[in-house]
Amino acid sequence: MAVFTPVSLEDLIPWAAQFPIGRVHAVKGIASGIENSNFFISTDSGEYVLTIFEKLRFEQLPFYLNLMRHLAERDVLVPAPIASNRGEIITPLHGKPASIVTRLHGDWQPAPGPVHCAEVGSMLAKMHLAAKDYALYQPNLRGLSWWNETTPVVLPFLSADNAALLRAEMHFQQAFAASDTYHALPNGPIHADLFRNNVMFDGERLSGFFDFYFAGCDTWLFDVAVTVNDWCINLATGTTDPLRAEALLKAYAAQRPFTSAEQHAWPAMLRGAALRFWLSRLFDFYLPREAEMLKPHDPTHFERILRHRINHAVMALP
Repeated sequence: MAVFTPVSLEDLIPWAAQFPIGRVHAVKGIASGIENSNFFISTDSGEYVLTIFEKLRFEQLPFYLNLMRHLAERDVLVPAPIASNRGEIITPLHGKPASIVTRLHGDWQPAPGPVHCAEVGSMLAKMHLAAKDYALYQPNLRGLSWWNETTPVVLPFLSADNAALLRAEMHFQQAFAASDTYHALPNGPIHADLFRNNVMFDGERLSGFFDFYFAGCDTWLFDVAVTVNDWCINLATGTTDPLRAEALLKAYAAQRPFTSAEQHAWPAMLRGAALRFWLSRLFDFYLPREAEMLKPHDPTHFERILRHRINHAVMALP
């Protein structure tokens, strides 16, 4: 979440009049993240989040917003899209698609402990199960096809050592994606970006997942790996905290037990989840877009995690 498209209160008041939220009193840009323009808005009826979509097109957005609505209706803690007076949940603002969703209470947890990780693991499994009957389909747009497209773009910027690492890992992941083990993995809609700053807590109680705009249909295990690679990592070293990892994985398995194929695929999936974010951070670091309040992430963090996943044994799934 950044601000690529500025919005003033004067811009917003007439536009927001089409929603049943009352008059807008204040708007504040949100600095974290790097994909869309996001704002907190205060209205007569409460607090909401406005998102202006910078890359996603009108025809792509129903997958994300209707998924959030589908999950909210099944008691998964996610923001609920607000429909306009004409029943629309996607409307143009400054010529770009935009939406308003409910604002979650609480704050994100920058230094999670095992209790927070257990809450995340349990809700992630509930989310996967609740989305099993979701009718719309969209592939994970940052999956293997995107990795194949992005690798040659970022390779010229890398040192010889990192270029060799990227080429080798891409070869490994391509072979893994073609394997029988990979094709036996359960799948469905996933969040695909469940980092610490995309989850809200009220004390030690999880109050919601948000920022579903990387969601797509992929293996559930990839979603678990992305989550573990952030929530259970020592940020200074890239190593895994075993207590946090155990708490998250056991809580997930209590809701949805892992399959034998997932047990076998787990080390490769952790590597793939690290590769995905190393690639995206390399791309955003070397080929940034202009934006107000943009804070690009350091790609070295996920390079370190990937190297650790390659060179060290990982905790088995429960």
